[in-house]
Amino acid sequence: MKILVVDDERIVLESCGRVLGDRFEVRLVKSTDEALEAMSREAFSLILVDIKMPGKDGMTLMRHAKDNWPDIPVIIMSGYVTNETMEEVAKTDAATFLAKPFTPDELVEAVDQVLMKEKGHG
Repeated sequence: MKILVVDDERIVLESCGRVLGDRFEVRLVKSTDEALEAMSREAFSLILVDIKMPGKDGMTLMRHAKDNWPDIPVIIMSGYVTNETMEEVAKTDAATFLAKPFTPDELVEAVDQVLMKEKGHG
């Protein structure tokens, strides 16, 4: 199984890679453009994306992913947990929301729950 992690913060990418890397193939990218390029060439089982990024934000990526790869679940991550952010997330087809900073256990649990749910529908 391959997971795509999209975040402009290197520390988040590295920690996600470390936590998930022993169980999954993890691809780390730091922008929406890099993510779209990766998605056009590789098949992913799950996408973890940060909402707030310079340039094209995570919502842009999410909409594009859902239009082109509707079966790939998306976990949205954000350090900005505001009512506005939550309303924006609620309007999307995100599988779940992960507030930053999160613990390794919270990350693993979110990924496992989403993948189990997807298998159930599989």
